[in-house]
Amino acid sequence: MRLNPQQRAAVVHFETPLLVLAGAGSGKTGVITQKIAWLIREKAYAPESIVAVTFTNKAAAEMRDRVTSLMQAGGKRSRNNATRGLTVSTFHRLGMNLLSREGDSIGIKRGFTILDQSDSMTALRELVREANAAIEERPLQATISNWKNDFVSPAAALEQATDDRDRSAALLYAKYDQLLRACNSVDFDDLIGLPVKILQENDAIRERWRAKVRHLLVDEYQDTNAAQYALVRALVDRFGALTAVGDDDQSIYSWRGARPENLNALQVDYPNLKVVKLEQNYRSSRRILRVANTLISNNPHVFEKRLWSDLGLGEELRVAACSHGQDEADWVAADLMTRHYSRGVEYGDFAILYRSNFQARLFEKALREKQIPYTLSGGSSFFDKTEIKDLLAYFRLLVNPDDDTAFLRVINTPRREIGPSTLQALGEYARQRGGTLFSSCHDLGLESTLPARAATRLRRFADFITLAADNATRGDLMTVLRGLVDDIDYDAWLEAQAESPARLERSRQDVQELFDWIERLSVDDEQRERELSDIIGQLSLHDMLSRQDDDSESRDVQMMTLHAAKGLEFPHVYMVGMEEELLPHHNSADDDGIEEERRLAYVGITRARRTLTFTRTRARSRFGETSAVDPSRFLDELPEEDLEHIGAIDGVCPERRKERGKAALEGLMNILSDD
Repeated sequence: MRLNPQQRAAVVHFETPLLVLAGAGSGKTGVITQKIAWLIREKAYAPESIVAVTFTNKAAAEMRDRVTSLMQAGGKRSRNNATRGLTVSTFHRLGMNLLSREGDSIGIKRGFTILDQSDSMTALRELVREANAAIEERPLQATISNWKNDFVSPAAALEQATDDRDRSAALLYAKYDQLLRACNSVDFDDLIGLPVKILQENDAIRERWRAKVRHLLVDEYQDTNAAQYALVRALVDRFGALTAVGDDDQSIYSWRGARPENLNALQVDYPNLKVVKLEQNYRSSRRILRVANTLISNNPHVFEKRLWSDLGLGEELRVAACSHGQDEADWVAADLMTRHYSRGVEYGDFAILYRSNFQARLFEKALREKQIPYTLSGGSSFFDKTEIKDLLAYFRLLVNPDDDTAFLRVINTPRREIGPSTLQALGEYARQRGGTLFSSCHDLGLESTLPARAATRLRRFADFITLAADNATRGDLMTVLRGLVDDIDYDAWLEAQAESPARLERSRQDVQELFDWIERLSVDDEQRERELSDIIGQLSLHDMLSRQDDDSESRDVQMMTLHAAKGLEFPHVYMVGMEEELLPHHNSADDDGIEEERRLAYVGITRARRTLTFTRTRARSRFGETSAVDPSRFLDELPEEDLEHIGAIDGVCPERRKERGKAALEGLMNILSDD
């Protein structure tokens, strides 16, 4: 990668903390990876003294691979593990590593269980049920997450409570925290909050980690929340070596705690901070960048910057006005197909970006009708479905009874009158004895901690799993697994949990699909029976690989939300639904909300490399009613000289439709004649 002067300035600066304001498409990942390689090669930093953190596994993997390639391209130590010991990870992976090493200082043992969002929700649901509290689990989960990220303890939350709802939430927060500690478990937020607690309260551990981290590089700094910012502060002293890379114009995650003001706080916390701006864009045409700059200039800025490019002026940005939602989807599909046939543009070069997931349905229908291949990003994985996670947790427990995460998921699914208080007591007992939750159920001393009835219920469950596991190794595997599901009456549980008959039927189909899959895997290529442990291992591997495949390049039209599109780029982009109440969203009425919605529109614009088309409707159907809608205020903020308007007052003009249809037909005929 050839560095421009600003990029090089960012790479070679290391004496004081550095903020790199990296505009969209300015090569920030290259700067980070080049700087890591430069520190190792030119400044003789040991790889293990450098830590780089970002927000996604994909970004971390890409960064690690690029550093490795750079080191292999030259240098004496490049041939033999030159980057061994280098840490390139997500914030949560870094926090997990720190907690694994230092957790004993706050009573967290190695091998702790990490609850995902679904497991956390299950625990909270049981706590709410036990307390008979008038509070919904999902808002409660969000409230507790916000408290943790803002370092509000259960006691502080209770003290700050101003009404019954807040008091109830604070009390449940305390019980939830006690349950996690008793089971030697943490949730996702704890992976940042607890390491910060350790570093802030233990001087010796903090100084040891600061000595270990000689240079810290943080990507997407504008997306850090209060806890992540505190982790950075704890690892880097006032005059320490820090490179923060971010763009305040691309801060679009306030709904999950991101604080763009963390960029501004760096100037206060590090008075010797140096600022380098990366303003040259290597992605988009000058016209696209001119429109993006004009739009975002309506937001207030602490750091002023203006993207520029030498890639040429480019085509005008089109604004298509359509009659209604289906007309908008049909027009995009037709226009996309026209470009495919008349210009030879591959379908994989197109992206359709929208503000909310519900908008995708009409576009899917239009694309399917024209047999245009597409990939819908952001859909839930088969393995994320509740019923699949439930049954796989049961099957994992048959293979590995020491799996505390699986134990906690299934112990009350379906309900067995084993409440959170019982689980908390079981967890404390297991920790004292150094055992797992499952093994402790069989311990003869359990009655010293639990009432006889609770201990009996736990033993009954443990005996049930033990018998099923034994049968799985001796008998017909599929018969045993289906028998287990029948024994727990899981279908009745699905029926009780289903929000509608249609949802119940989908859940039943998912369960059947899982059994069909396991049955196919139950024999190998030579028709030999396989053990359940092998099958579960293969399913887990398939899950991980399928998630990687979702991120791979595609030859299909890409459909995704504007939030999901951040960090990506496409030759040709359609930004659809440019209307008031959609973009900006109706939940973003205040000034801060409008500013973030404008940043979201800016992110969408800067995904486009060559062409960009905005679409809107004059009327839209929602909740069974059709009503007139106004164009997005953001369209009024774009420079008219860079726009081409498509669509007469009553919809897309017929002449345009006829021209595009004729061009598409001619393109198709040319392809057929070539064959």
